[in-house]
Amino acid sequence: MFLRKKCRYGSRKLQFLLLLMLGFLLLMVTMLNPPPSNQSKEGTFQPVEFNPREGYQVDFVETQEMLETQEESQQYYPLDGLSPFISLREDELIAAIMSPAAKRNHSKARKGYRMVKQQSKQLEAQPEVRAEGDAETQLIALPLQDGKGADTGEWVLGLETHGFNEALSERISLRRELPEVRHPLCLQQEYDSSLPTASVIICFHDEAWSTLLRTVHSIMDTAPKAFLKDIILVDDLSQQGPLKSALSEYISKLDRVKLIRSNKRLGVIRGRMLGAARATGDVLVFMDSHCECQKGWLEPLLARLSSNRNSVVSPVIDVMDWKTFQYYHSAGLLRGVFDWKLDFHWEPVPDHEEKVRQSPISPIRSPVVAGAVIAMDRHYFQNTGAYDSDMTLWGAENLELSIRTWLCGGSVEIIPCSRVGHVYRNHFPRAFSYEEAIVRNKIRIAETWLGSFKENFYKHNTVAFLISKAEKPDCSERLQLQKRLGCRNFHWFISNVFPELSQPEDTLKFSGKLYNTGVGSCANYRPGRAIEEGSIELSPCSDSLTQHFEYNSMKEIRLGSAPLFCFDVRHGKVIPQNCTKETDNSQQHWDVQENGMIVHVLSGKCIEAVKSEDGKDLFLCACNKKANQLWQFGHSHVLEQR
Repeated sequence: MFLRKKCRYGSRKLQFLLLLMLGFLLLMVTMLNPPPSNQSKEGTFQPVEFNPREGYQVDFVETQEMLETQEESQQYYPLDGLSPFISLREDELIAAIMSPAAKRNHSKARKGYRMVKQQSKQLEAQPEVRAEGDAETQLIALPLQDGKGADTGEWVLGLETHGFNEALSERISLRRELPEVRHPLCLQQEYDSSLPTASVIICFHDEAWSTLLRTVHSIMDTAPKAFLKDIILVDDLSQQGPLKSALSEYISKLDRVKLIRSNKRLGVIRGRMLGAARATGDVLVFMDSHCECQKGWLEPLLARLSSNRNSVVSPVIDVMDWKTFQYYHSAGLLRGVFDWKLDFHWEPVPDHEEKVRQSPISPIRSPVVAGAVIAMDRHYFQNTGAYDSDMTLWGAENLELSIRTWLCGGSVEIIPCSRVGHVYRNHFPRAFSYEEAIVRNKIRIAETWLGSFKENFYKHNTVAFLISKAEKPDCSERLQLQKRLGCRNFHWFISNVFPELSQPEDTLKFSGKLYNTGVGSCANYRPGRAIEEGSIELSPCSDSLTQHFEYNSMKEIRLGSAPLFCFDVRHGKVIPQNCTKETDNSQQHWDVQENGMIVHVLSGKCIEAVKSEDGKDLFLCACNKKANQLWQFGHSHVLEQR
């Protein structure tokens, strides 16, 4: 009995020991094999959690790109403050990613900025998919194939999104050799080793990956390291996925390349100013994000600026075909000009400019330069007003910069030995179509720099005229700048830089109210729902713009409230129609005589005030010197007196 109880007690003790050992084993297993954590695997990139500290702004939304590192010493650096000339709030810069050669020590934190250092070399050594166009990619020489391999879907997508053949661009190496098109004398030029350094600033918004990086590699491959201080990419709130973390990772491996991101849409003008505030080179080179540089493109620009710091210089802009990406160089030399609409054009260098050039590679004086690639001394850029920060998005900033440079004591030149290819889009994608913004920028140019000649601009640009009447831009800061710099007036620009702008058809002879002495009323333009429904009638005289008319040396009578409309004739009645600018046998030619009669040149009849069912209208009648055929203009004009 006693033995049976003892065995029963011993079995329970054994069970307890077994359970205790099992629990101990489980505990050991748990300690030796912890559950998986959220730590990133070695060699992968994941967002790093950032602990806010005093002095930092934390509302960076999703456009902030962070790179994880494996170095304990790595930290976030605040950026220096913006230069005084830039009109940007501090929260418009959210982050910048520096390349290895661009490290700097920053001791003071400044609210609104954060610097993300490049990834560690340990991560760079990890296996990865090699990006097209790196150091081991074979160079591809031109001419290129026409991209027949691109399927229809890719073609349409690229064309609609970017205005060029993105599908073909993706098949072309990011590093390729362009054909030599420089003048033979350019190849003989030798440049001093003491040339100033350059910062190249590229602002982009949803640019195609291939064209953006081909631009970067083209600069790095053609600009001597001794002269290239850095390349600054300004991401103007791009939304395309590859331009976020993938671009940050790619750029962080490139030497002397920085990436700055904005948390709001700035546009090219203010985006370039943001990059300029970060630049450290002696010279600023503003470049579009779809360019390719010729060998030796940078040195001629720097050499010219080293001898003349008060200059804005540009390379010869060659064409990269939007469809085939083939390089086309201009056989003859061109200069940049503009018309009274303030639209930019290219034209051959005139004879009087060719005569003052000492050689085929001498600089070309140009009234304006294109905005694709522009270089100027960094301090000169800052001291003369940079870009007009009140201009919106993009458009006409190159005209404002060029005109201001000429009027305020500088010069604008194209340097023949410097050549850069530029992709001219087939069309502007919807994301870049801001026609009203461009018109408003032109209005600022007219109100700031054209003086009394702004009337010619408004006469040729009806939309600008209507916008300016509805709301006048505040140009007080730029007018103060004009006064501080002691700038000349626009008449000097026409006389000394661009005399071709002042054409005979732009010369006013008379303007103002058109008063009929017989009726005692004034001609009045009554706009209709469409152009053909408008009419010219007689109404009591007033200060309304609809009663303002202009008679010029082309014998046109233009409507002041609608400068693109001229007096025309239909079935013997005077009506407003689009100005045709025909030189011979035009229905729109009139002879305003000293005796007050206005004779229709083609028919020989005179304008007469005639009563009709709708009121008093203007008709053509046989000239008889009646009071109803006698008219008086408000003012007379002579261009040279303006």
